[in-house]
Amino acid sequence: ADGPSFRMEDLPAPVIISLLPLKEAVRTSMVSRSWTTLWRFHGDLCFNEPVDVDSNTDDNPADQVNGTGTNDQSTNQCGTKITRAKFIETVNSVIQQHSGIGINKFSISCDLHKEDSHHLDRWIRFAASSKAKIIDFDLKLFDYPVEEAPHFPLEALDAQGSSFVQSLSLAGASIKPSSGICRFTVLRRLVLNSVQIFGDFPGLLAKCSRLEDLEIIRCSGVDDLIVPHKLDKLQKLLIARTDVQMVVIHAADLAHFEYEGRLIPIVLHGCSKLEKATIAFDTTNPSALAHAFNVIPSISPVKILIVRAIISTYAQSLELPLRPQGMFMHLRHMTCQIVVYCRE
Repeated sequence: ADGPSFRMEDLPAPVIISLLPLKEAVRTSMVSRSWTTLWRFHGDLCFNEPVDVDSNTDDNPADQVNGTGTNDQSTNQCGTKITRAKFIETVNSVIQQHSGIGINKFSISCDLHKEDSHHLDRWIRFAASSKAKIIDFDLKLFDYPVEEAPHFPLEALDAQGSSFVQSLSLAGASIKPSSGICRFTVLRRLVLNSVQIFGDFPGLLAKCSRLEDLEIIRCSGVDDLIVPHKLDKLQKLLIARTDVQMVVIHAADLAHFEYEGRLIPIVLHGCSKLEKATIAFDTTNPSALAHAFNVIPSISPVKILIVRAIISTYAQSLELPLRPQGMFMHLRHMTCQIVVYCRE
């Protein structure tokens, strides 16, 4: 044919590479010599350690990105160690070769051993120096005692001269917020799962003026979650299985509130836009239902209410006192789940 000849170089390579997952971007960069370095500017670096993979996995670094591998139930302890070593080697190789420019998301999900803690420090430094907008560390602790969870230095994200983190998700770590941390002004989402919290956590939240989503799950170290300053942008608040004594938060835009735990005082100031509330008390106290319906007047504007409670067969009376006048005027849907706990 006399038509124009096709050349790989004519394709918009940077656009193509940026749309692919990192693993595929690395592989695609091998198609043309002019593409070989394009993956080094990829915006999403996501590393998921494979689970139960054969130690004879392909040595291609791309196969260790995003958690690939073949399932093998016969994987022994030695093979697991080799796999973990390959994973760590791959992550270190990628961040060493990456330009560190234009990072949108940096994500690590892996089993962490004490002997590997220095690698964690390196990964955190890379995420901070590259000013990643989304940072996600899910550390499946292997041989760490609960009280010795690896420390995630929030100050590392605060030392780059400007605010850049928009979403921060941590699991299996410890944090120690201090009064000197001040550069989380663009943080919109904060998720803490199985995190030990030391220091001034309410003070940290008070500095997150643009926070829209706050989720605290199975965390320890916070006795009273009292934030005196207004979180005017907060739209979702989830507190689950966290041993807090009291929750007091000012959130004018709060639309979704969820609490799971023991019976505690809960005060949500100014939440006139509340759309949905879920409250689950893990106690056999017969007053739990009454507490949900009457002692938390701040949820009164809610439109969808889900209440879960555990009661004992020996509970006295489950009659609810009269609700305050004007409470639940906008309620459109309610689900009440009662679990009867019976001792034989």
